[in-house]
Order: sequence, then structure tokens, then C-alpha cells
Amino acid sequence: MAIVILTRKGFTLLEVMIALAVVAIALTALLSLANRTILLQAEQQNLTQATLLAEGKMTEYETLHRMGRDSDIVEEGDFVEPFSSYRWKISFADTILPEVIQVTVTVLWGEEKRIEKVDLTSFVFVKGGT
Repeated sequence: MAIVILTRKGFTLLEVMIALAVVAIALTALLSLANRTILLQAEQQNLTQATLLAEGKMTEYETLHRMGRDSDIVEEGDFVEPFSSYRWKISFADTILPEVIQVTVTVLWGEEKRIEKVDLTSFVFVKGGT
């Protein structure tokens, strides 16, 4: 009686197919994660840019107000290139103190169905109240 011992060298087709399926699932997950990271970075860039633009408009308003040139203040508009995708509005509200007003600069961007915005609020002294 002879005993035959088979030794296996290499992989079967089933083992190769399972390994490829695992690699494909892992690559798909990594690619979708990379895509999401790129989208989040773009959103953060827009948010940072809008905040800086709002700070600039608030500084412009405060400068004109301190110079006594309130008649030169424009309450809304669009930014020039390279920021033409952003637009801004300035709104005013009274406070419980008659010599202080609340000034809010809003910077908006995005498509009409998904408008994003940043609000920057400051309180400004007014000579003699409102």
C-alpha cells in the first residue's frame, strides 16, 4: 500500500478572488475618504475666506463711521475679482442703550438652493443716540 502525499504550492483561484475582493473594498473606502476630505477642505476654505471678507467690510464700515462719513456707507454689494462669488450685506439694529447700535455684516456665497453665509456682529457707539 502506497501513501501519496500532495503538497500544494501557490494559491487557488478562489483564494485569489477573495483577496482581490478584499483589496477592492479597501480601495473603494480609501478613495471615498479622500474625496470627502477634499470636499471638506474646500468648504473650510470658503468659510475662512468669507470670514476674512466680513472682517474687511466691518473695518471699512467702522472707519467710515469714525470719520463721520455715514452717508458713504453702502448697505450691500458684491466683492470684486477674485472674490466675485461672494456678496455682502450690512444691517443695523438698535440696542437697549440709545448710544449703541448693533452692526452685522453678512457674507453670502453658493448656489441659490444652498446659500451659505457668515455673520459678523459688532457694537458701535453713535454720537447722540439713534
